[in-house]
Parts: sequence; structure tokens; C-alpha cells
Amino acid sequence: MVDAITAIGSGYKGLSYYAIRSNLLYEMKKEFNLLVETFRKFWKETGCTIMVDGWQDQRNRQLINFLVYSPKGITFVRSIDAFDVVKGVKTLCNLFIEFVEFVGVTNVVHLVTNNAANYKAAEAMLNEKFPSIYWSPYVAHCLNLILGDIGKMENVSTLAKSVSDITKFVYNNGFLLAWLRKRHGWKEIIRPRATRFATTFIALKIIHEHKHDLQFFVTSRDFIDSRYYRDKKAKIFVEIVIDNRFWNDCTIIVNIVAP
Repeated sequence: MVDAITAIGSGYKGLSYYAIRSNLLYEMKKEFNLLVETFRKFWKETGCTIMVDGWQDQRNRQLINFLVYSPKGITFVRSIDAFDVVKGVKTLCNLFIEFVEFVGVTNVVHLVTNNAANYKAAEAMLNEKFPSIYWSPYVAHCLNLILGDIGKMENVSTLAKSVSDITKFVYNNGFLLAWLRKRHGWKEIIRPRATRFATTFIALKIIHEHKHDLQFFVTSRDFIDSRYYRDKKAKIFVEIVIDNRFWNDCTIIVNIVAP
């Protein structure tokens, strides 16, 4: 490219960043639209499901992704900034109507959204206009709500606190983490997050699987002779790991949420 530019000689004006970016983006958009059009004929032949994935990022921006599923595969079609949309049921419904008409009313068999009250109300309005479209909430959101309710139970929240204490101690001590990672079949512990209830139970399951490794470590000479053993937080860690009641409760909860 540089050789070609220098061959032109003085006076050549290079394209700006914005001109190059715009051209590339335009070409990519054309390619994307062609891809969507190739899927459209399959939507007509087999019918399709519209999947609406609404979420909020760390800066509290409300975004909605629209995807279309058919036996041919899943196609991402559109993403919008929906800060003002999700608050109004009618506005949200109009957005659904617009997308359904884009896909083709006779092509859409099924609509999947989350289980929030505004989405359910918007779907009810949509169903009045298009009675042939069946709606259902997406399973992940329903399961998340179920696990959230289970997590509010006193004994489960106590377990979750203990799991969090174990996880923090393990990952804040390089010596301990390096020792555990050398154990056969070691899996990294998923760190519990307040906004994703399932991660608490997944972390609980992984901790339960590492019971013998953790108990072996807290009784090992390597740990007892190390400076980590004299850490104040180590006392809490050891008490949890050698507590049989903690492990019995872990077994019960892991079996309950396994399905």
C-alpha cells in the first residue's frame, strides 16, 4: 500500500480515518444484509422464533438484541439502545410489532422474551394484534428467578456466604491457589455474583467437588508451616472447611438444584 502511494508522487491526499471506517462499515453492512436475506426464505418455509434479549450494561444502558431462530440456525438481526423504550409498554409493543413485520407476520410462530412485567404486558398487546404468535418467557430468566428465591432461604444464604469466604481466601493467596491447581481434576471456582443467582449454586457445586482437596490442604504440613496459616482470615477458612455440617448442607443444596 505504501509503495503504491509513493508511486503516485507528491500531492496525493490520503483517506481520513472516518472515510475508511465508513466504507468498510458500509461493505460489512451490505454483507450482513445479504446473509439475513438468505435466511429469510427459510423463515417462510419453516416458520421461526423471534428471541428478544434485553439487558443492562455497567453504565445502566438498556439494550435489546433481536435474534431470529429457525431450523437453519440463529441469526442476529438488530440491536437497539432501548433506554426510553423499556419503560413504556406501548412503546415496547410497537418495537415488537415493527420487528415482527420486518421478519414477516406469517413467518413468526413464536416470540421469546424475559419474564419482566413490562415485557409480558407488551406481549399481551402484541397478541391482540397478531393472535397466531405464541409467547413464552426464556428459560434462563425463569430459572434465575427460581434460584434467586431459593437463595433467599436463610440456610442457603449462610452457605453462600461461606462459599464466598472460601473463594476469596483461595484466590487471594497465590500459594494456596498454586497448590490446589496442581491437584488432579482441579476446576476453577466460579466467583458468586449478586446479579446472577445461578453462579452461587455453580460455585457451591464446585466447592463441594473439592471437599477432599480443601480438607487435605488445611491439615497439610505445607499449610500449617506457612505464613498463611497465621492469617486471621485463615481461621475462618479452616473452620468452614473442617465443618461437617457445612459439607452436609452443601450436599443437600447441590442435589436440590441439580435438575
